[in-house]
Amino acid sequence: MPRMPDLDKRAALLRSVVAYLEDNGVSDLSLAPMAEALGTSKRMLLYYFGDRGGLLAQALDAARPDAGGIFADVTTDAEFVDAARTLWRAISRGEQRRSVTMMLQVLSLASTDPDTYQQYARMTVEVMLDPITAALTTLGHPRSDARARATLVVSGLRGLCQDVLVTGQRARIDAAAELVIAAAVAAPR
Repeated sequence: MPRMPDLDKRAALLRSVVAYLEDNGVSDLSLAPMAEALGTSKRMLLYYFGDRGGLLAQALDAARPDAGGIFADVTTDAEFVDAARTLWRAISRGEQRRSVTMMLQVLSLASTDPDTYQQYARMTVEVMLDPITAALTTLGHPRSDARARATLVVSGLRGLCQDVLVTGQRARIDAAAELVIAAAVAAPR
């Protein structure tokens, strides 16, 4: 009978993998150097995460904010604005701030190496769009309009994250984030 994976060890290793990718980037991801840096073996990385792609997908999943949780109970425009501000703080100031860099790398790599990165980039976008679309639909926006507005939030805030990483001009960028958030809930419905 095969041995069951140690879930605590896997969770700790996943946190280390995310930290490694945040520090070293994803473009030259190689399991052997990562394993050495993390004090484990390539075999253990494969055991817990499957292949290189599985490791990247799980690291991205573990590193992103829980948009589903953030937007789950939204029933008013004011609650939507609060949820969107919570998301903005998480990706621009909170614990996910460093992970945004990793996500931006994957999105960029998908445009130059789609065979390797397209599926991870698409997943990174879709997992954020779906709960925001659902919240906007709850607010009375037709589904296609809600999806477009969710795209404005996801792509707008992501672009602003890149801007703050490049320029460091937080006041200007925070003001722009407020405009993106306000536009997402603005009439018409």
